[in-house]
Amino acid sequence: MATPKPHRDSRLAVDEMTERQATREHARLEAEIKGHDERYYQKDAPTVSDAEYDALRRRYEAIEQRFPDLRTLDSLSRKVGAAPSRGFAKVRHAVPMLSLQNAFSEEDVADFATRIRRFLNLKEDEPLAFTAEPKIDGLSMSLRYENGALVKAATRGDGFEGEDVTANIRTLKEVPDKLKGKHIPAVCEVRGEVYMTKPDFLALNRRQAEAGEPVFANPRNSAAGSLRQKDARITASRTLHFFAYAWGEMSEMPAETQSGMLKWLKAAGFQTNPLWRLARSVEDMLAFHRDTGLERAKLDYDIDGVVYKLDRLDWQERLGFVSRSPRWAIAHKFPAERATTVLRYIEIQVGRTGALTPVAKLEPVTVGGVVVQNASLHNEDYIKGIGNDGNPIRGGTDIRVGDTVTIQRAGDVIPQIVDVVLVKRPKNAKPYQFPDKCPACGSHAVREEDEAVRRCTGGLICPAQQIERLRHFVSRNAFDIEGFGEKQVEAFFADGLVMSPADIFTLEKRDRRAEKKLMEREGYGETSVRNLFAAIDARRTIQLNRLIYALGIRHIGETNARILARHYGAIEALRKAMKEAGKGKETEAYEDLNSVEGIGEIVADAFVEFFKEPRNNEVLEQLLKEIEVTPMEAVKRDTPVAGKTVVFTGSLEKMTRDEAKAMAERLGAKVAGSVSKKTDYLVAGPGAGSKLAEAKKHDVAVLSEDDWFKLVGRA
Repeated sequence: MATPKPHRDSRLAVDEMTERQATREHARLEAEIKGHDERYYQKDAPTVSDAEYDALRRRYEAIEQRFPDLRTLDSLSRKVGAAPSRGFAKVRHAVPMLSLQNAFSEEDVADFATRIRRFLNLKEDEPLAFTAEPKIDGLSMSLRYENGALVKAATRGDGFEGEDVTANIRTLKEVPDKLKGKHIPAVCEVRGEVYMTKPDFLALNRRQAEAGEPVFANPRNSAAGSLRQKDARITASRTLHFFAYAWGEMSEMPAETQSGMLKWLKAAGFQTNPLWRLARSVEDMLAFHRDTGLERAKLDYDIDGVVYKLDRLDWQERLGFVSRSPRWAIAHKFPAERATTVLRYIEIQVGRTGALTPVAKLEPVTVGGVVVQNASLHNEDYIKGIGNDGNPIRGGTDIRVGDTVTIQRAGDVIPQIVDVVLVKRPKNAKPYQFPDKCPACGSHAVREEDEAVRRCTGGLICPAQQIERLRHFVSRNAFDIEGFGEKQVEAFFADGLVMSPADIFTLEKRDRRAEKKLMEREGYGETSVRNLFAAIDARRTIQLNRLIYALGIRHIGETNARILARHYGAIEALRKAMKEAGKGKETEAYEDLNSVEGIGEIVADAFVEFFKEPRNNEVLEQLLKEIEVTPMEAVKRDTPVAGKTVVFTGSLEKMTRDEAKAMAERLGAKVAGSVSKKTDYLVAGPGAGSKLAEAKKHDVAVLSEDDWFKLVGRA
């Protein structure tokens, strides 16, 4: 079949769009960005470069700026890092450990400062200071001290739950067992980065090679591997270091500024990066970035950029957070390193949603100290030299098997092909023909009008999708069953032991009746089988948000799963609402779903369609016979608005709209975009229009800004 051209909306400049075109393009970008987030954070298989991903988000945000009604709490992913590994006890962070937004140009940094001024409503001549410090390429760590003594150390994990590595962290000389000073907070969580110096990394790899053990790819991996040893003596034998630069839960704050906190951390006994400085302008920040870049090669530890943080802590509090990162900090990355190599062949991989993703298989080449053999080719348009906006990329040059290509590790992490060396193209190289049939099952692979991705139509008969859906189900941010990973899914699926999620939880029962027991399989024994069944039983109770995410519904990532879990509270209420919503968009249940802040029509339709499909309900019904689903943890339970649904409208005078929404969420409230009879409060400023009328119609309590502040105890 002919390759469809990119949809016209993806080619339009934002300032030329009608509202309808913007809505379509906004939904398309949202789906694409969330897909990229899932592949990067969950599967370690990114399909776009940092630069392209950043361009998608910039276009998405530009649309929201021109059409504010499209802005939701789910504008950008809230995913942070990866879920905790399976070898350590898990620790719930009292305060989430979030990641940072990235800046790749000087203009991005200037925009960052401008956004802060606009959010805080500051005048141009208002002093605005930032701390600037090198961004260490290591392993994020949270150290909890109680009454000055170290009691717990945990990795970042997925930002909400990390790994308990207390025994190992105690072997680091730069992590004090007791904090120094007289005025130490009763509860003090110090956060920073564990890293390994370049000389220590090279020495470790020499020892590994001499002992016939695997060598590490870079200092960051060696630090992470060394800290995650089961035997703390191995960790102690490897020289690790720690820089402190942040904090989590604090019973009281020892300083009022970021710079003051850095000084306090040093006085309390921690190493802080000696290169940090206070920048009083954007020019100071950029000068620090340039100076640090020049000194980068001379440092004995790896850095991949610099970090800027607003100095005043009270302003940090006002700014709060967007979905995945603080508004008051940003990471300014260094340019990526490059190398050239030969494209040997193109492999087509089939994802759990049926998406066909091309991957370049390369002659191995070292880029930035890491051997690269694979690079994503994103989609068939990218191979042809067409960008996401329909315009030419690489000058319109296509990519062919046999080409000599330039490889870049964007942000020093994700391999991407940035150019083709045409003078070295083989004479017999032919344009690549993207397959129109699924390589896994032979079903037709088609493109929808608004999509750049080609998808297999095989659905449930496609083994690639079945396996991928089961892999997703047991992934770390879904059911996260220890000892039941991708290899077990593949092996059990191939032998017909696990074909659906419910089969996982009936495995032990069926094994008792089986002629050939699981312990008789290669690689298994009585102890390992007993441990596997125990791990499965430990996940028979699961939070609602994890279940929703595990179902693998299109457009429903971790962020939307949490939003939906908070909104419906219990699985029974959710299923009942979806059954009613499936009767049509005019139903109250559908309108309620579509009004949830962060859930637009595209997501609502996908969610409703999943529950309309009888086979999906059969699979879910069988699963629910084996597990118990509990409500998601509330953000806060002890506030007057916890669990309440709040809508903001009109021109707020004491806070911006973003600030108001951020405050409500911190207090455990649900923020909706429209008023319904389920709304508890409408906070109305001057100029409130139709929402005020709807509130009166449904007898919803209407509050002024002053009323709101009194209600939440901030008057």
